[in-house]
Amino acid sequence: MTDITAPMSAAAGSHEGKPKLDQPVNPLAIILFMGVVGAGLLFVAYSLYSDVEATGAKVTTYLPYILLFVALLIALGFEFVNGFHDTANAVATVIYTHSLPANVAVVWSGAFNLLGVLVSSGAVAFGIISLLPVELILQVGSGAGFAMVFALLISAIIWNLGTWWLGLPASSSHTLIGSIIGVGVANALMHGQSGTSGVDWSKATEIGYALLLSPVFGFCLAAVMLLLLKVLVRNPALYAAPKGETPPPWWIRGLLILTCTGVSFAHGSNDGQKGMGLIMLILIGTVPTAYALNRAMPDSQMAEFRTTSTAAADVIARKGAGYNVIGDPRPAVTQYVSQRSISEGTYPSLSVLVQDISKQVSEYGTLAKVPAEKVGNTRNDMYLVSEAIRFLMKDKENDLNAEEVGKLNAYKKSLDNSTKFIPNWVKIVVAIALGLGTMVGWKRIVVTVGEKIGKSHLTYAQGAAAELVAAATIGAADGLGLPVSTTHVLSSGVAGTMAASGSGLQWETVRNLAMAWVLTLPCAMLISAGLFFVFVHIF
Repeated sequence: MTDITAPMSAAAGSHEGKPKLDQPVNPLAIILFMGVVGAGLLFVAYSLYSDVEATGAKVTTYLPYILLFVALLIALGFEFVNGFHDTANAVATVIYTHSLPANVAVVWSGAFNLLGVLVSSGAVAFGIISLLPVELILQVGSGAGFAMVFALLISAIIWNLGTWWLGLPASSSHTLIGSIIGVGVANALMHGQSGTSGVDWSKATEIGYALLLSPVFGFCLAAVMLLLLKVLVRNPALYAAPKGETPPPWWIRGLLILTCTGVSFAHGSNDGQKGMGLIMLILIGTVPTAYALNRAMPDSQMAEFRTTSTAAADVIARKGAGYNVIGDPRPAVTQYVSQRSISEGTYPSLSVLVQDISKQVSEYGTLAKVPAEKVGNTRNDMYLVSEAIRFLMKDKENDLNAEEVGKLNAYKKSLDNSTKFIPNWVKIVVAIALGLGTMVGWKRIVVTVGEKIGKSHLTYAQGAAAELVAAATIGAADGLGLPVSTTHVLSSGVAGTMAASGSGLQWETVRNLAMAWVLTLPCAMLISAGLFFVFVHIF
């Protein structure tokens, strides 16, 4: 696999348009970089202090906060590595077509990665979390919960650093999904269950399709885009390789910078959310009084919550008519969410839990007034009911009509608004981590994408076609709440344009990329499962 760093073929290596990638680093830039890192860490500490103080909670020990800060550093470290691991997806084409100098390109890309994170919806963040075992999410503040978060983050960092060192454009999304599945399987096996019971396989399959099919779409659509450009735009300059270090004509240069900007922005909006979701898990587990419930939820939404709660309770009560619940309803609902198997107690237990949540919210009026000692339990009840309703609506055997599904969906949305939120400061620090990461360590994978996929130098049209397809694919996935691999889409898009133009592919590189694509999931699973086993015993 290390052979991927071998020189290009003679045909590819003889070109004169190779960009200058090794440039001296300005000491002022290093000082500015470290200043931003320090300011970011101070901002995290201040935000945590402000949010905890606003709840009125009394701090009796600082040990949980020290553990919290370490966990946040690891989570932000994952986003930092994600940034420099995936930089090549946006900047390789503008660098190898001399549209922008390398140092300008990475700063430009970093800025738009940062902006993409700031305006992201959060849908991908909580889509990732829903893959985790429900029992670990409900006990995220426990030793097992911390073991889960540390295992999946560290395993993702290890694999990302390894593939980056080899110059392989592997997928950070793919890596994180594998790490999550590994933790789920390990947790199930450690509790005497089958390995398949530890993961929401329906959601994993949905995300898996998005990850596995995205390279195919990238290859085919980029090839079609290039052929379409040849039909619509007859200007030969668009299909030529750069001559020396001369930049392309202004209109081609503008197009390539625009596509680089689009990919950077789309990458930030999609990949940045993965770190957000994990950071929220960490915050909920260690500081539930401040982050378990959306304390800023307006009164209008609270009124809507009570309305949707009543409607959903009626639907569920009718389904569970004739059965009574004795004792705590939570175990029956938890079992259903974990195993997706409906029993006699599922509907009546869920009905009781819905009514209990409604009583809690009505008693305190707003989420901000829920007592500190009850915040964690209220949040867990809301999350559990939301997941149960999600599975009930997907199960065709439940025979729910359109009106019933509408009422349940409205209630689920109210629950998610109460528990699935991301504070602005979390978005800001993740944006800083991803943006700064984009500006360092980029050269290895840029060389692979720019020089080692095709047998000839990248042309202007090939770069534009690959990046247009990548930006559109990632943007669409972001809207659907699905994580896709920016790396896979872009690198396969470059390969598609090379194949469509007839210039040929370097099959050794393509084979190594495919091997990394195939190995990422099982390797990440094995690393995270092993780390989870070790961390459970440590914590």
